[in-house]
Amino acid sequence: MTTEYTPLEQTRLEKLHRLRARGIEPYPTRAQRTHTSAQAIRAFEAREAQGDTEPLRATLAGRLRAVRPMGKITFAHIEDVDGRIQLFLRANDIGADQLDLFNREFDLGDFIQASGELFRTRTGEITLKVEAFTMLAKAITPLPAAKDELVDGQIVRHAILSDPETRYRQRYADLAVNPEVRRIFRTRAAVLRALREFLDGHGFLEVETPILQPIYGGAAAKPFVTHHNQLHQDLYLRISFELYLKRLTVGGFERVYEIGRDFRNEGVSFKHNPEFTQLEFYWAYADYLQVMELTEQMIASVCDRVIGRRTLTYQGHEIDFNIPWRRLEMRQGLLETAGIDISQHPTAESLAAEMYARGMHPKPGATRGKLIDQLLSDYLEPMLIQPTFLYNYPRDISPLAKSLPGDPQTVERFEGYVAGFELCNAFTELNDPLDQEARFLEMGRDYAAEDEERHPMDEDYLQAMRYGMPPQGGFGMGVDRLTMLLTDSHSIREVILFPHLRKED
Repeated sequence: MTTEYTPLEQTRLEKLHRLRARGIEPYPTRAQRTHTSAQAIRAFEAREAQGDTEPLRATLAGRLRAVRPMGKITFAHIEDVDGRIQLFLRANDIGADQLDLFNREFDLGDFIQASGELFRTRTGEITLKVEAFTMLAKAITPLPAAKDELVDGQIVRHAILSDPETRYRQRYADLAVNPEVRRIFRTRAAVLRALREFLDGHGFLEVETPILQPIYGGAAAKPFVTHHNQLHQDLYLRISFELYLKRLTVGGFERVYEIGRDFRNEGVSFKHNPEFTQLEFYWAYADYLQVMELTEQMIASVCDRVIGRRTLTYQGHEIDFNIPWRRLEMRQGLLETAGIDISQHPTAESLAAEMYARGMHPKPGATRGKLIDQLLSDYLEPMLIQPTFLYNYPRDISPLAKSLPGDPQTVERFEGYVAGFELCNAFTELNDPLDQEARFLEMGRDYAAEDEERHPMDEDYLQAMRYGMPPQGGFGMGVDRLTMLLTDSHSIREVILFPHLRKED
């Protein structure tokens, strides 16, 4: 298929061809940058502070952001990873032909290199007086429009590219014109570093487990299916790391964690993407109460390292991550918000009847656990704005968690909620292989094949458990959702560089 260029792109292509006709390669193999913009500015300011009058020479490189021809001089700005810096081009320094070449053939969006001496203009701006320049990469397609505003003495760039669909499909253009988007992904990288530093500092070992798995498990989700041609075998993109990480505790690793991609063939929403980043850890000889305490400490530590405080604003809500978080038993929370005491309804039939009596609409044929989950989503979850541990869950939606002593229908599980959505999930992990096998059988019998809550029998995992699995607490958290909170992003798509989108027509 031949590319169809717009008239503006055709004009830029003509400039590209004219450069080549003059012996100038628009995409040279080498660049010779000596400083980033920030490094150059810091070095110049350091010399000024020391009273050093020796000229500071630098070769800078970046994307051309602004050009202002003024007769025999031209002012321009280039932008690199550290920020922007002004260029000063004068016919007396580079020759009239070179100045004309720059003004005629160089466009906004081009990557250029410029060499010369730094000086401070009469207005006080540190600037490069250009002695030589060259093209590094000609931009054929103009970047989306943007506007600059002066805020507290600083130039702030605001992208006019605002359509979310276009921004997500052309993230490269979104990043190029929107510094705020770049800030979000720098924050995301800092979150990942902070999580690793915290867990490493608490004796956890980072590991890697298979992405392609012969049997999926460890979460309630539909998998993506693929096929291995050589093995003549269907495989699944993992929906969780859990079952493999717990195998490692059998092998003697007492504290393990993994940060990586999970894949769930489910709906897309402001908090769901089919491919997302998960943190899971498993901690031998701990229970869900100890994991609660570690979770509070970990999130507080991430806040300290990444944003320098433990309070933040998310979508208009003031969120306080100071320790301790609120702890709320699920039964009490549902009683307060939905008006139903689930302990009085031990069967699905009884609970469904109570929901009908209150004008609710329970899903026909749903298990008791699914009905409780419906109540949670509809009534309790939206109320959990401040960080809250909701604990003690129904057994039949938590097949990998230990039962609460004296209450076989309730398990030691908590979910951490913030701003009305789930941030993390944790169990006191089931380590009885006989109980685990019975639960796998129960899930397979009571749930339809397409039900997300159905867990397939994993005989190898059971074999690992039969060797002896230490008691332990397990934890999982969506890194994307944590990043949403720390960057005040309303959608998970804002914190994933290349979110999944429908195919364009």
